[in-house]
Amino acid sequence: MTDAALYDLVVIGGGVNGTGAFRDAALRGLRCALVEQSDFGAGATGASSGMIHGGVRYLLDEPRVTKLSCEDSGRIQRIVPHLLFRIPFLFAVSRSKKLAGGYLLGLDGFFEAYDRYQPRKRGLPHERLTADEARRVEPGLSPDVAGAVTFDEWGIDSHRLCWLNARSGIEAGGECANHVRVQALEPRAGGAPGWVVRGRGTLDGAPWRAEARAVLNAAGAWGPGVAALGGADYRLRPSKGVHLVLDRRIGNWSITFSAIDGRSCFLEPWQNVTILGTTDDDYYGDLDDVPVTQDELEYLLASAETVYPSIRSFRRIDAWAGIRPTLYRYGPYEDDLSREHQVFDHGARDGRPGLFSLAGGKLASFRAMAEDAVDAVAAFLGRPATACRTAELPLPGGEAPADEARLAVEFRLPRSAVRRLAYRHGALAAEVLAPTADHPAWRRLLCRCEPVTEAEVRYAARVERAATLEDVMRRTRLGTGPCGGLRCALPAALALADESGRDAGWARAEARRFLEHRYRSRRSVADGAQFRYEALLARAAREL
Repeated sequence: MTDAALYDLVVIGGGVNGTGAFRDAALRGLRCALVEQSDFGAGATGASSGMIHGGVRYLLDEPRVTKLSCEDSGRIQRIVPHLLFRIPFLFAVSRSKKLAGGYLLGLDGFFEAYDRYQPRKRGLPHERLTADEARRVEPGLSPDVAGAVTFDEWGIDSHRLCWLNARSGIEAGGECANHVRVQALEPRAGGAPGWVVRGRGTLDGAPWRAEARAVLNAAGAWGPGVAALGGADYRLRPSKGVHLVLDRRIGNWSITFSAIDGRSCFLEPWQNVTILGTTDDDYYGDLDDVPVTQDELEYLLASAETVYPSIRSFRRIDAWAGIRPTLYRYGPYEDDLSREHQVFDHGARDGRPGLFSLAGGKLASFRAMAEDAVDAVAAFLGRPATACRTAELPLPGGEAPADEARLAVEFRLPRSAVRRLAYRHGALAAEVLAPTADHPAWRRLLCRCEPVTEAEVRYAARVERAATLEDVMRRTRLGTGPCGGLRCALPAALALADESGRDAGWARAEARRFLEHRYRSRRSVADGAQFRYEALLARAAREL
């Protein structure tokens, strides 16, 4: 291989840290490639709480984490404004809590300290509410609530955030491959500096190979295994987080409360659903098959009903579990582990020059973490100091807001569909819909729960590297609503097949795989009538 064909950097891992580093490296002029074993954001990033939050819980013990999270939240808002939405929070305190009145006063002072960080992320100052005031703004609160403190954070679609980082890196000259599992990291032949990265496609079995001067392992909880392929080592303390999904927004405020064991949990309106989360437990099982147990769901529900008594009356439609790549420390409870991040230089640690690993951190600080990692790689490569530009340059679609009224009239679409399209694509929304001028049928809604048009499904396949219906789900949220894909799986698969040159037989098989995937995800939360619906979903998959 000639130097002209040699990458400066190969990034392993398509979560938010990997795609963020890929974008940063490409913008700095490095010749780089990104490889991901599944799809962009399919791991811990997509299984997160979907918030670019300021890290209020780390204010006392790790103020640096809070400061960095707030600062980067502000930067992320500037580069991808269409993808963020404000989430107002109520921190509710029950009368049954010991010294509840004093605890409320303490919270008031605590959030006054947090207010000093709020301007960094365009946050509003906190307010202390009486019990009557809290129930007035959120009528579902328990009569036992003694009062509450307000604060606010920002929500985001983390799947799309990953894709937009990857797309930006591609537009800057980088190359990326999803659905490729790395199987080997080997020194280059003949003693040449650098690494050979070998992998194989998980969908087609095709071999994949790249040579690079440096490798950045950003594989999250899979990271230690990737490092071991190259003869390197570092430790994590993986932590499992479970979220339960309700079928609608049951309120306009996110409610933070103390769980049964004293941990802080939340009930969060997020896009078109409500999320109840989250657990935090050590996890040493299969990273590719993380179960959601009945005990974990009961823990969340039993804790939430202390402040929101009707929580069990709402329809539960999904649950997800992700594994946080938390930095290793022996002894503390999982909830007390640091959310700091670290860049491991395996040249200095393990005698493996050019191999780096990025671990720890949290979603809100991904951009700063990526900057630290690429700084280390650039220094190793001896590249001249080049300023990181990821805090200023908008991500694709973030250049300007979409004109929703014009799009609705021009393309004759319901405003609800245009509003969701504009949220996901920002300034690129018109580009998504442009082909419908020649193909008016593509304006039809395939998924009415979200909603998603056929044009957007085709755009995901044509432009956004979506190879499967699960990929399309991550790009568009198709099939994530109450119907679980029952009505949209087959028509979406037919559109995906047509766009990618496959036949109807492939489409039926893909729709079956998708419905089976949705059933496995949703069955753990089902009870009563919902269980009967999930059985219908499984039957539909078998009959395709």
